[in-house]
Amino acid sequence: MVSVRRTRKLVNMQTGNGGKSNAIELLIADVDGTLVTRDKVLTPRSIEAVARLKKAGIKFAITSGRPPLGMQMLIEPLNITTPISAFNGGLVVMPDLTIIDQRVLPADVAVQVVKGLTDHKLEVWVYRGNDWFALSEHGSHVDREAWTVKFKPQVVKNFDGLLDNVVKIVGVSDDFAAVARAESDTQEQFGDHVSATRSQPYYLDVTHPDANKGGVALRLARELQVPTSRIATIGDMPNDVLMFAHSGLSIAMGNAGTEVQRAARRVTRSNEEEGFAIAVEKYILKTLAG
Repeated sequence: MVSVRRTRKLVNMQTGNGGKSNAIELLIADVDGTLVTRDKVLTPRSIEAVARLKKAGIKFAITSGRPPLGMQMLIEPLNITTPISAFNGGLVVMPDLTIIDQRVLPADVAVQVVKGLTDHKLEVWVYRGNDWFALSEHGSHVDREAWTVKFKPQVVKNFDGLLDNVVKIVGVSDDFAAVARAESDTQEQFGDHVSATRSQPYYLDVTHPDANKGGVALRLARELQVPTSRIATIGDMPNDVLMFAHSGLSIAMGNAGTEVQRAARRVTRSNEEEGFAIAVEKYILKTLAG
């Protein structure tokens, strides 16, 4: 289980309490609850903020629990040229959606995860590559998710024969306490064999242990040759705290929970109040101008 206090300590060790961080060379942004509004809209101000980052020589990358196809609509307006980390880093693609890396769950682990989530009364979704499988066409949050990612799941009677090469398993429920319990129990049962974090209060994402947003930050640091002290990260959920620990500047959204905000060095406005664009303008571009 992620310790927010420990993560914040790691961030402070890298940047210094109150000390001035190094100039930012890369911004990594979460998508839902951060880059887009509640209605999944990418605002003109956010588009302009990313354009200004690039004009200033700062790279921009996105990571999300979404599948690659669910982020395709962001590529052109934001002119994304960096690797895109889908499924929290479980599947990494180029902007043309060519797969360059993936981290899959062992089949035996996937079987146990599905059983555990089902025992917690969560609905289960399974992702393999670009395919999304669900047990009901109109189950909990299926319609909303299909609208968000712009494609529908393949409806199956069960997951038999589908639990090899699984990139992500999702447990879904509007019983937020049940989702939280499932997160804790999954972490306790599987330890370092999986990464289990909530991407939304109603979604529990279970992926390969190396498929988490902390791993995304470290991978991008290596591939783009950017020191972690010169990376900025921005997000709103507990799974974003993992990448906060590997960045010189971490920014929590105003709509983030208290513990997520406490783990970040800065807090911006909500995603309904142009929080992403404001963070770019205030904490990155303004610093360069100063």
